[in-house]
Amino acid sequence: MRITAWRMELETSPLALPFPHMPPIAGVTVRVAQARYKDWDRADLTYIELAEGTSVAGVFTQSACASSEVELGRANIDQGSARALIVNAGNANAFTGYRGREAVEAIMAQTAAHLGCAGEEVFVSSTGVIGVPLPKDKARDGLAAAFSSEEASWKDAAIAIGTTDTFPKGAHASAMIGDTRVELVGIIKGSGMIAPDMATMLGYIFTDAAVAPAFLQELLRTANAKTYSCITVDGDTSTSDTVLAFATGKAGNTRIENFDSPGADAFAAALTDLCRQLAQLVVRDGEGASKFITLRVSGAADDDSARRVGLAIANSPLVKTAIAGEDANWGRVVMAVGKAGEPADRDKLSIAFGGIYAARDGLPVEDYDEAPVAEHLKSDEIDLAVELGIGAGRATVWTCDLTHGYISINADYRS
Repeated sequence: MRITAWRMELETSPLALPFPHMPPIAGVTVRVAQARYKDWDRADLTYIELAEGTSVAGVFTQSACASSEVELGRANIDQGSARALIVNAGNANAFTGYRGREAVEAIMAQTAAHLGCAGEEVFVSSTGVIGVPLPKDKARDGLAAAFSSEEASWKDAAIAIGTTDTFPKGAHASAMIGDTRVELVGIIKGSGMIAPDMATMLGYIFTDAAVAPAFLQELLRTANAKTYSCITVDGDTSTSDTVLAFATGKAGNTRIENFDSPGADAFAAALTDLCRQLAQLVVRDGEGASKFITLRVSGAADDDSARRVGLAIANSPLVKTAIAGEDANWGRVVMAVGKAGEPADRDKLSIAFGGIYAARDGLPVEDYDEAPVAEHLKSDEIDLAVELGIGAGRATVWTCDLTHGYISINADYRS
């Protein structure tokens, strides 16, 4: 089959997980429509209406070439409230100058007029090909259609926000705040151009919990550092990366203001768990991926250093292709640690695949038997551990292998 810009038409990733049951969130209404940003027969505009009083938090790409959607989102996030989210798929609207910004502002104004709210309470994301201005007429008509369309499911929305994704991605978590159970759900898209330094591609979290905007922002930043910023597919950071969290407050719990509030720890744990689930789904749909790799780094100078070492290994084409070829070439891991630019001691380094050490304390393991390691590498779930032996820092990074499929998909991406 010819490669297209929408991988839903291709074979589903072998690492895919089924879309989970996700409950409705009080105060959230989901609708999708066809804006026809590309020549495809599918919904490509997602409109999510949020109840008055919804708190919002967000993290955005650090790219110097960020889209207007990201710039406006950054500018408006501090006011702390949201009434709507619009996601356009098929056009990133990045590197499009004033025309791209005008398109986003028009969407915000149209939605604000529909809801009777401030434009700053409307958040917009776009994803797809870079360098093509978002067509304002298609956005206007698509949005008008979405306003009057039937309510859609979470799965409908997860499909509509996708571009090169091969399966829809969603996750669910819950927490008890006193006697009140609160629900959290999330959808995410991403498959390639994944090496976030804040978040990954486009991800959206919705909860019925009542959470103060400033504290929601603090929790999302913390969760991001442990999840979205610990994944990589190909070492490339998107111009459009955005993760937004919306809390409608409809569960009726006492509002969580800070960590002294009842249930704050439970909610923080649920949010981090949800973010971890979503981040790992992106890796499982890595373009051309056949293996999901969990990389644990310990004994680093500190946690940040451990993360950077982990990402240096996870982004190494030599490491990723060795795992794709099921080759237990631990020398490539040594190489990646050495190039990371972080404190390391060759004579204290240890490396293990699937819990079996190939090297310890800077030396190959005596009488090392590669057979069980080779057997581990035949599976589609790979565990790689690296111990630096110089401190207490640790981090876990998730990545995938690098195959011929990645080249095929990206060589023909705009076809």
